[in-house]
Amino acid sequence: MLNDFKVETIVRYRDETYRVRDNGAIYREKKAEKRKRPLDCIWTFGKENRTHPYLTISNERVHRIVAMAFHGPPPTEKHVVDHIDTNCRNNRPDNLRWLTRLENSLKNPITKAKIEYLCGSIDAFLENPSIINSFELSPSYTWMRSVTPEEAKNCKDRMNLRVFSPTTKKRTGSKPNSINYRRFYENKIFKPLNKFDAGFGREPGLDISKTLWCATYMFDVNYFPLCPDTFNGDRLNSYFEKLSKGKIFCYSSYSGSSYKVHESRMRIIEESIILLCKKSDGMFLVVGVELNKKNNWFIHYPLSSPELFERAQKTYSKMHNVPVKEFYNLAYKVVYK
Repeated sequence: MLNDFKVETIVRYRDETYRVRDNGAIYREKKAEKRKRPLDCIWTFGKENRTHPYLTISNERVHRIVAMAFHGPPPTEKHVVDHIDTNCRNNRPDNLRWLTRLENSLKNPITKAKIEYLCGSIDAFLENPSIINSFELSPSYTWMRSVTPEEAKNCKDRMNLRVFSPTTKKRTGSKPNSINYRRFYENKIFKPLNKFDAGFGREPGLDISKTLWCATYMFDVNYFPLCPDTFNGDRLNSYFEKLSKGKIFCYSSYSGSSYKVHESRMRIIEESIILLCKKSDGMFLVVGVELNKKNNWFIHYPLSSPELFERAQKTYSKMHNVPVKEFYNLAYKVVYK
């Protein structure tokens, strides 16, 4: 198999000269005026390594040498060699390509699932990579905090081109690449996290909504469409600026009920927002929104549910002076009164 090749070329890699064949075999030249080493002047596919699945020669990874020989140097220092068929020992040039670490990681089903779990979708992460900064990450994923918006956009553009490449094989009975496109770029509704993963404790009644950055306490709604998914500066003010009168503040996909903003006020000292909302059936609800200092999530509390408008306005005004620490007790009373 070593001699089963069509093309052979020469490349310099880390102060060494290699002859490289298009079957993935390499031959390290002896250094001039140096003693011949055991692996010099021998054609080889490389040796197994106990610490990783790649083939090596004197601790140098063969796939990088082959990629350098047939595809040139990496475009940037952040680029790594991707094995297209996921077989780490298939080092033929047509199975190798330079990808950024981000692009390569998105091919990994475990990493991809982790990003989808935290961010809701791959597309959500690529649109705003800073979204990952609010989550606790294991050491193997902390590198994702350094992904810049430009890198994420370039990654999305390049992956998009590959997904729709005319050279990609079509699936029988379906539109070309439609499944792959949905898999990587569908704008999915945010998947609720386990509240512990989001940085909350074991408080009964507190849970994650289906809108990113939004949690609820004793609240039966699960979407908050006015909550921004990106923030410029003050997070609480960014949310408050979206609370225009007449817009839907929250709704439940289970009951079909929704609440529209009637009035809202931001409390700077208490770092919270008080809203008077009108339900789709004509009822009123006073809502408190707290910015959690530990994880920067918004916790939404139903503080009062008066039936008449006059009563609702009085309660809404009264709530302006209620400390945030009382929100839990008030929400509990609304549900179990």
